[in-house]
Amino acid sequence: MGHHDNRTSGASGPAGAAPEPEPDLGPDLHPDLGPDADPGTVEEDGELAALALKILVAGGFGVGKTTLVGAVSEIRPLRTEEQLSEAGELVDDTGGVDQKTTTTVAMDFGRITIRSGLSLYLFGTPGQDRFWFLWDELSQGALGAVVLADTRRLEDCFPAVDYFEHRRIPFVVAVNCFTEARRYGAHDVSRALDLEQGTPVVLCDARDKDSGKEVLIRLVEYAGRVHTARLLDSVGP
Repeated sequence: MGHHDNRTSGASGPAGAAPEPEPDLGPDLHPDLGPDADPGTVEEDGELAALALKILVAGGFGVGKTTLVGAVSEIRPLRTEEQLSEAGELVDDTGGVDQKTTTTVAMDFGRITIRSGLSLYLFGTPGQDRFWFLWDELSQGALGAVVLADTRRLEDCFPAVDYFEHRRIPFVVAVNCFTEARRYGAHDVSRALDLEQGTPVVLCDARDKDSGKEVLIRLVEYAGRVHTARLLDSVGP
C-alpha cells in the first residue's frame, strides 16, 4: 500500500470540485419546521425536539456502505439496490468483490439516535462513477461524511476523499476490516491517502452496530470541532 501524490490519477472524481459555502444545517433537514422556527429544532407541544443532522456514507464500489447503514440504522433502512447485470460488468470493476451481486443505484437511507436530543440521518452514496451526478444533491446540508475504505482497493476511495476536501465537508476515513484483507494501522492508511493533517482514520467492522456507532460518534465530534473553528475564524479577533 504505497503513497499516492495524486489521488485523482485515472479518475476525474465527482463533478464540481470548487469549494462551496458552509453546509446548511437548517430547515432542509427538518421537514416539520415552520418558517419562523430556529434552524435545527422542531416545535412539539411547546418543547424543542431532537436535533437531526445529515451524514453521508461514501466510498468505492463494494466497500460496505449499504452494510454500514443497515447495521446502525434504528429503522428499516431504505435501499435502492439492483442486481448486477452482464452489461454492468463492462463498466464496474468487481475485482476483490467477486461475490457482490447487487449495487446501490440512488442511495441508502437510515436513522440513528446517538444520544437524547441528537439523531443522525444517514445517506449512503452510490459507489460507481456513472452515479456521481447524485453526489451534489446528496451532499446539500450535510454536517459531514464517512469515507469507507478497503485496503485491498484503497484507490477506490480517492475520489470521495477529493470530493469532500474540495467542498470543505468534514469527513473521517473508516477502514472496513475485511477478514481476508491485510491489516494496516490508521497512520499507514492516512499516509497512503495523503490526507490533510488532522483528518481522523478509524478501523471498523461495517457489519457491527457498535463499531459503526463509534465511527459516527468520531465524525460528529470531529465535524463539530471543524465547524466551530471556522465560525470563530469568521468572526475574527
